[in-house]
Amino acid sequence: MIRALLLTAAMTLTTAAQAAPAHFVARQFTVNGKPFRYQVFVPADLKKGELLPVVLFLHGSGERGDDNQAQLSQGLPPWLKQHMDFQAVVVIPQAPANAEWNDPKIGDAAMKALERSVREFHGDTRRLYLTGLSMGGYGAWQLAADHPGTFAAAAVICGGVTPLTDERELYVRGVPKDAEPYDWVADRVGDLPVWIFHGGDDNVVPTEQSRRMNAALKAQGREVVYTEFAGVNHGSWEKAYATAELWPWMFSHTRP
Repeated sequence: MIRALLLTAAMTLTTAAQAAPAHFVARQFTVNGKPFRYQVFVPADLKKGELLPVVLFLHGSGERGDDNQAQLSQGLPPWLKQHMDFQAVVVIPQAPANAEWNDPKIGDAAMKALERSVREFHGDTRRLYLTGLSMGGYGAWQLAADHPGTFAAAAVICGGVTPLTDERELYVRGVPKDAEPYDWVADRVGDLPVWIFHGGDDNVVPTEQSRRMNAALKAQGREVVYTEFAGVNHGSWEKAYATAELWPWMFSHTRP
């Protein structure tokens, strides 16, 4: 009888462990009468009461839409699919078609997706992290400037601060007309530790954007790491997310 009970208990524990692999879940809420969609990477064996770090990932312009799938195709999500043992919740919102992360409504929606995920998946509010690539790199600078003191660390990949062309509203909003943009952003993000990545031959977002942001942060005594991949064009995110030291560096930082 006892042996049978022990066997049943062991089978139950095994089934429970097998029932909780790492996975992605789709979520949405309404913004101004329209659905705002996002995915969440949930680590394996999420235990009740366990607080986990939470990463907010902002995709690039090519992944915009409303299918809640395209944002999984570039950058951090493909890396996660190859590293399903990743021990952090990752929030992956999708910006609508033709929208930019610097639009206050879209930026606020991304932050709301983060807040909802923190509540639903037991996130640790002292260990919130920010990362983005290309348009999402611009968005990462924007959210870091708009929400100082929220994130413990950030990784900004092939992003920028000032406009690329007159055709897109892609830049960090809020910079006063008489301010130097890079110095203003460096001042706004405060003591946020940042690792900046960029391709040395980027012909979409000029590498100079990250070089100048790195210089501005250093001039203000901020904690910043800068990695430039020689000979790499715009798609520097593959090498960036494959950098072995990135996540140990990120997770070594905690907000007070």
